[in-house]
Amino acid sequence: MIVLWIILGVLVILAAVVLIRTLLTPKKEAAYKAPAADERAEVYAKKLSRMVAFDTVSIPETNQREKFLPFHQLLEELFPLVHARLEKTEIDGNLLFFWKGKHSDRPLVLMSHQDVVPAEGEWLHAPFSGDIADGKVWGRGASDTKCSVMAFFQAVEELLEQGYEPEQDVYLSSSCTEEWAGDGCPKLVDELARRGVHPFLVCDEGGGIITDPVGGIKGNFAMAGVFEKGKADIRLTAASSGGHASTPGKHTPVARLADFVNEFEHHDPFRKKMSPEVQSMFEQLAPYAPFYMKLLFRNIWLFRPLLLKALPMISPAAGAMLKTTIAFTMLKGSDAYNVLPQEAVLGANMRFIPHEGMASSLAKVRKLAEKHDIKLEVFHAVDASRSVDIHGPGFSLVSEVIQETFPGLETCPYVMTGATDARNDERIAEHVVRFAPVIYGPEQMKGMHGLNENIEYNCLPGAVDFYKNLIGSNR
Repeated sequence: MIVLWIILGVLVILAAVVLIRTLLTPKKEAAYKAPAADERAEVYAKKLSRMVAFDTVSIPETNQREKFLPFHQLLEELFPLVHARLEKTEIDGNLLFFWKGKHSDRPLVLMSHQDVVPAEGEWLHAPFSGDIADGKVWGRGASDTKCSVMAFFQAVEELLEQGYEPEQDVYLSSSCTEEWAGDGCPKLVDELARRGVHPFLVCDEGGGIITDPVGGIKGNFAMAGVFEKGKADIRLTAASSGGHASTPGKHTPVARLADFVNEFEHHDPFRKKMSPEVQSMFEQLAPYAPFYMKLLFRNIWLFRPLLLKALPMISPAAGAMLKTTIAFTMLKGSDAYNVLPQEAVLGANMRFIPHEGMASSLAKVRKLAEKHDIKLEVFHAVDASRSVDIHGPGFSLVSEVIQETFPGLETCPYVMTGATDARNDERIAEHVVRFAPVIYGPEQMKGMHGLNENIEYNCLPGAVDFYKNLIGSNR
């Protein structure tokens, strides 16, 4: 009986602590919104429009220098001072500009890519029109990521017009192979390494000012990417002697692949863990959340097991920050309805979380494939990137500049489930932050790599100011 009273007392104390911690967390509202578009925004929109109207779709495994050189001529027309006063290096269509500062001990690299993915389907505005309508610039690359290319070129252009001399060296880096993880950025990093440049901070695309970043939490938040999950494409092949569909046997190729997929769907083998970066993100979002979410996010020390189980069911995006994922994307069997295939092929894309990693994650897939007599092949594999220290000077500088540029905008660390060029810079730079200073609402997120890509151009002045402030604050 005494034991029961002790347990009850502990539970009451825990409940009281949880409730008090939650109630003592002030309720906040995400109030930041981009100002209404003005004349300055319209000027930037016209520049971005011309950049979007230039087709820069990149083709994997090809040298595209000749395709991108005319786009470089457009950049020179739009940003003449950058081209006249900065040292330009072009490597196979990839661009590197050097702006000499008063000092060279804390170099800054601003990055974003020139290339875009193909544009298919029926669009409201032609994908390479660069139309300006309804307060938006429309077209492939408007949000991913010619908006940031335009913004940092424009930032330097305006600082040059003012006669500004940066305290620290500044580099503008832009590859033309990012969309297929090509060798463009590695070549630019090789060039920086050859020069002995060790950037203090690299700021690339990846995160951004995200609207409604987690279900139930409303408003704009600066989600600064601190690391990227690894990735691999895998092909799974089940073979047999084939045969006529009128006399099917057991364990045919398609059936074996179906059993394989079913095991992953109902018995996920990948281990869920909340990293310090993800925990920090939820804790910073807690004041903006409804009470029940605030209760959980403010008391992760207690509710961690519940969150690890519930988050993947509530939000695929949140769940992907906790574990390795596998997405089944391609399937091929027989070419006829009445023929058993001699070979059935399943394609999948994997994204590796750091705490499990590429080797361990692939080992789990391989073990299950062997169980079902399936051959596994791995392509384009790369492990998870290193995380930037969210308490370190690089992330702190980005956070401070976000606050300076966008007053009232909360900055949260963010796990990149996609991939960027930024991982290449980690071999020469300690602090690599993935943040594009533009607003990505639900419409922009849906249009990225999809139909009707666009960006609301009232956010472009803020993007230009962010890069100007980042250059000025790096001392």
